[in-house]
Amino acid sequence: MQLSDVGTDAEFRAKVRDWLADNVPSEPRPTDRKAGRQFDLDWQRAQYDGGYAGVSWPAEYGGVGMGLGEQLIWFEEYVRANAPDIGCGFVGINHAGPTLIARADDAQKAFHLPRILRGESVWCQGFSEPGAGSDLASLRTRGVVDGEHLVVTGQKIWTSEADLADHQELLVRTDPDSRRHHGLTWIICDMTLPGVQVRPIMTMAGTTEFSEVFYDEVRIPLANVVGGLGNGWSVAMATLGFERGTGFLREQLELARYVEQRLAERGRRDDAVTFGLVQARAEARAMYAMTLRMVSRSAHGQDLGTAASMIRLYYSELRQKVDRIVVDGADADGIVYGADAAILERHLDGYKVTIGAGTKDVQRNIIGERGLGLPKS
Repeated sequence: MQLSDVGTDAEFRAKVRDWLADNVPSEPRPTDRKAGRQFDLDWQRAQYDGGYAGVSWPAEYGGVGMGLGEQLIWFEEYVRANAPDIGCGFVGINHAGPTLIARADDAQKAFHLPRILRGESVWCQGFSEPGAGSDLASLRTRGVVDGEHLVVTGQKIWTSEADLADHQELLVRTDPDSRRHHGLTWIICDMTLPGVQVRPIMTMAGTTEFSEVFYDEVRIPLANVVGGLGNGWSVAMATLGFERGTGFLREQLELARYVEQRLAERGRRDDAVTFGLVQARAEARAMYAMTLRMVSRSAHGQDLGTAASMIRLYYSELRQKVDRIVVDGADADGIVYGADAAILERHLDGYKVTIGAGTKDVQRNIIGERGLGLPKS
């Protein structure tokens, strides 16, 4: 592993730190969903105007055009500055955008990438279906070619931010005689098209960021197909690779900061909760070292293997472990009624992290089969 050129540009780090100190919003993100969307887009636009949106994205499509080392510095300083969560921009920034960079044609890149970076477009993901969640190859939402359009009929579920989104990365079956991962197509769906219906789902945390999405003969231009008809599986794997990989780096860093804050609040008392947090701090640092290794390998053009799945699995389980420790150590009345209520919300919200982007069991299968060469389950 080589880290000499990963995250060590002192001049860039100083510039980023100064800019964040001057520009991070002082007001909290609104709890109302539409107001929260506008907050997220305004903050994304501020990053774009400041020259820090899409640090490692190509400059010709609105990015900064730097490398993974600078992207790492940006994430580190972003977390250090306690900058806002990415909010409803996470699909566009973390995996739709990178997937378009890797697989879209020039016209698709030129239209969508600058809009994502400028905070003009919110994306959601239409992959999971009832009966086809982690097993995407069994999806049944169909797309029928009709002239210059793909006519889509079916249903998606657990679609994050669908009620706020302008566009969707949508995976459909375009070959009715195909099975499993063959005959699928990845297409850009305009969420305002006739026939698209969004129904929010209330979670146990009391939020509605997930939705069901129904498609009733939705006509989507064939020009919106990414990677060609029938090649959706390989495009979707690129999407999930970004979702399981460096897209989680900022969340990992935020988890480490969260642990440090809770330790400081407890005054390092010698009790079970403090011991659990100390252990979690060590595990978070180990996770960050794993991430640095993956970034280093990627920066030098090396095969990442199952590294993304390993980090994804490690992060999701550690996140839930820390949330449980914090809940156990918090004041019961404060959790329900007082300032610690956010602790309970975080804990309940954290149940999704071992499910999204492939469940923890799917990640273990990937690691076992592709990394260790074990027989398929």
